[in-house]
Amino acid sequence: MSLYSELRSLDQIPLTRLKGVGAALAGKLEKLGLESLQDLLFHLPIRYQDRTRIKPIGELRPGDEVVIQGRVRNCDLVHGRRRSLRCQIQDDTGSVSLRFFHFSAAQKNNLKPGIEIRCFGEARVGSGGLEFYHPEYRQLSDEEASPVAQNLTPIYPATEGITQPRIRGLCEQALDMMERQGGLKDWLPEVLQRRHQLMGLNEAVRYLHRPPVEADVYQLSEERHPAQRRLAFEELLAHHLSLLRLRHQHQSQGAPALVVNMGSMAVDNAAVDRSASDSTKGPVPLVEQFLAQLSFQLTGAQKRVYAEVARDLSQPLPMLRLVQGDVGSGKTVIAALAALQAIDCGYQAAVMAPTEILAEQHFLNFTSWFEPLGLQVDWLAGKLKGKKRIMALERIAGGEAQVVVGTHALFQQDVKFSHLALVVVDEQHRFGVHQRLALREKGSQQGRLPHQLIMTATPIPRTLTMSAYADLDCSIIDELPAGRSPVNTALISDQRRQEVISRVRVACGEGRQAYWVCTLIDESEVLECQAAEATAEELTRMLPELRIGLVHGRLKAAEKAEIMAAFKAHQLDLLVATTVIEVGVDVPNASLMIIENPERLGLAQLHQLRGRVGRGMVASHCVLMYHAPLSQQGQERLRVMRETTDGFRIAEKDLEIRGPGEVLGTRQTGMMQFRVANLERDADLLTQVKAIAGQMDSAPENCDAIIRRWLGRGEQYGGV
Repeated sequence: MSLYSELRSLDQIPLTRLKGVGAALAGKLEKLGLESLQDLLFHLPIRYQDRTRIKPIGELRPGDEVVIQGRVRNCDLVHGRRRSLRCQIQDDTGSVSLRFFHFSAAQKNNLKPGIEIRCFGEARVGSGGLEFYHPEYRQLSDEEASPVAQNLTPIYPATEGITQPRIRGLCEQALDMMERQGGLKDWLPEVLQRRHQLMGLNEAVRYLHRPPVEADVYQLSEERHPAQRRLAFEELLAHHLSLLRLRHQHQSQGAPALVVNMGSMAVDNAAVDRSASDSTKGPVPLVEQFLAQLSFQLTGAQKRVYAEVARDLSQPLPMLRLVQGDVGSGKTVIAALAALQAIDCGYQAAVMAPTEILAEQHFLNFTSWFEPLGLQVDWLAGKLKGKKRIMALERIAGGEAQVVVGTHALFQQDVKFSHLALVVVDEQHRFGVHQRLALREKGSQQGRLPHQLIMTATPIPRTLTMSAYADLDCSIIDELPAGRSPVNTALISDQRRQEVISRVRVACGEGRQAYWVCTLIDESEVLECQAAEATAEELTRMLPELRIGLVHGRLKAAEKAEIMAAFKAHQLDLLVATTVIEVGVDVPNASLMIIENPERLGLAQLHQLRGRVGRGMVASHCVLMYHAPLSQQGQERLRVMRETTDGFRIAEKDLEIRGPGEVLGTRQTGMMQFRVANLERDADLLTQVKAIAGQMDSAPENCDAIIRRWLGRGEQYGGV
């Protein structure tokens, strides 16, 4: 039985079926993510070399990457600082040297005067004129008129132990086998390819491995050639189809319909303003009682977003909604309103935050809002031990705890809910995939899932919303509450440290409070905390009149909470901290923030930190105290911070600089690890991708095949 009748699909043919691939080489290829013939065909070149013409030696210029041909004139050992083998070759137009620092005796003996060789390499300026260092070369026989390359030569991503000639040879074998197999199956219907002017899949793969001499090398280097765009398009489509399928699977399970008798409130923004005194029939809905006791009015954006959430909650399908809002826009109130809607229908709500500081902030807010309404709010975190934990678990399992706020401790095995109908996840991207999934499964009852409300203060660029969050409905709180003061941002070199310390003295002397943030030195939390301790000691010495506190990641949770509470109560003037205060700290009187070495942080993190000030009526300032010299990227990042407080513009820039995996924190999920596509570069394809995904509903087997080709088993992670 032949290979081709035994294995019909190229993704099932292992690379060990290729000539020269044994177990050792297969192991090295696996490091590149290459296991099947299809993997190798999608292992695309990173650049190309032109080896299609021979350049006369006399026309060489420094930096030329070219093919030359000539006769060996002499070959000698040169003893200098490093021993080398220098070989001089010449043609009718001139001569040039080849230099080898790593060579064998056989190599030296084979490069005899008079033989004809052809070389490829880069011409560089050496001690005796132009030289080629370690060029690729081969000897030509007298009777051989050896042809030059017919196509541009691809350069592939490689790993230790795999040379370019070796991987090129394997790709050539794979292409030949592809042709004999009849090509890769193109699962994109021809009618859609024509309508969207897309190149055929096999034509694109063939072109990228063997581009013709006349190919547009600049377009290929920018990865904007139609062949590259065709593969990027299909990969983006696979991700999009996967997310749509997961949404469909998710919603097919149903959810409790949380319908509260508030007239048209669930769908009418204006009705959110109704107060408890308006109600004349039956018990007053909790949402109305809550709004009546609030000390502030909801913004128009908050009313609109809650109307969208309320409408979702009233449906018998599990809500999957992402609420984005810049720092301080009032997302927590939306979560509270959603929780009250669940409680009014006899269910529980869970609120999960990534850090104990943020979880405690939520717990304090929910407790102050809900206890006057006679509701039980419980707290669950790693630090809760012994009898207190046992009692909390009993209240949660018995249904007495109507709202449970906590950290990842919420999804531990011994936590049982009585009737969980709403899961609120704050700063979702900070949780591992399996953690979020576990919490959702805790509310799964009789084939019904809890509603999910996901909140983030890290604005997500439209590009990522359309790709990474295609399975979610999206709401944006695009309005800050009245009374918030804008934050002025200044860039100051750390050589002016004394001026900055004086500025802190003045601000605190006028009755305001300040943060001094010490950023991560390296991956060691220990060193970060040591830096914060040293800074606190220095500032205590230089500002003896101020009450100074210190908070960092290695303090016990109770100590952190005590210090934060003292700062909020204005028992401290200056808080020296690590980036643990990035989220969840709300001190309206704090109007000055100093961030040391801001160049070490991402834009989103800087924006979050800056959001800790400007929460009151007083003009607020953020000083970015950098260490010179700044890299070009560092200058660019800090310039963006100085120029804008628009979280979405900052997020777009962060995506451009750091890439989607870092911005979303999804490197561990497999969801954003693209092989060909690039979200920033290929953003303009997303609208087409969305349109085609909608048109492929009638061909589920094609959708399955496209997802399998590009994602394999990775699609399961999108259902979180």
